[in-house]
Amino acid sequence: MVASDDQKVRLATHMLAEEAEFWWIKAKRRLEAGGDVVSWERFKDDFLKKYFPADLRNKKEVEFLQLKQGSMSVANYANKFEELSRFCPYINAEGAEISKCVKFESGLRPEIY
Repeated sequence: MVASDDQKVRLATHMLAEEAEFWWIKAKRRLEAGGDVVSWERFKDDFLKKYFPADLRNKKEVEFLQLKQGSMSVANYANKFEELSRFCPYINAEGAEISKCVKFESGLRPEIY
């Protein structure tokens, strides 16, 4: 089942609580008053700017790029790899599967690789 932009926004905003819910009420009023359409992309962009600033996303991207297995188990390394890969948009782009595999393998300990 594919959700529409409107459904995605309504579901995500339904999950907001406390300060984030208050922020969204104000942001939605401001956007709609300006004649802007509250698309899923617009909501995500505004939400991330507010609650997950670019400098923190950049730090997570660098952490991903420098990730090595080290003393982690392969399962823990794989979990950390997937968690941090979200912050590296080009590694998740269409057609980047091979690059993602190369990055994963290059982070494994030599005796496992």
